[in-house]
Amino acid sequence: MKTVHIDEIDKKILRVLQNRGDISHAVLAEEVGASTASCWRRIKALEEQGVLGPTVRLLDPDRIGRGLNVFCQVRMKSHDPAARRDFEDIIQTYEEVIECYSMSGEWDYLIRVAVRDVKDYERLLMHDILTHPAVANSSSHFALKSVKYTTELPL
Repeated sequence: MKTVHIDEIDKKILRVLQNRGDISHAVLAEEVGASTASCWRRIKALEEQGVLGPTVRLLDPDRIGRGLNVFCQVRMKSHDPAARRDFEDIIQTYEEVIECYSMSGEWDYLIRVAVRDVKDYERLLMHDILTHPAVANSSSHFALKSVKYTTELPL
């Protein structure tokens, strides 16, 4: 995937949008020192280049009953491409899994799970993840508190 050239005005636009995705083009233009039309064109170009994805609203996990974060490391029995692909496809179906990364090192996957409580996590782990035929074992780590969480990428 090739890197897209981003000039200083684009960077200003992206910094604002990462924190306030619902800002109007007029207010954004004023904040970054560009015209409204120019901001609109730049946003459209950044969307077309794949730099900007969909606009979303972030939820407070505690307020919706998903306040327990669990980081689950998974080791596969083998590195057969078909088994890995099947595991990755299945992981996509679990709504509790909010992030999943294929990893280097001792563990093959790192999964972030947002659940209501330990019992909710136990059900997912024991009845879904560990029953997959390609999974050898796992290690779970429960987050005690969030020290830093951001969706903002440095520019």
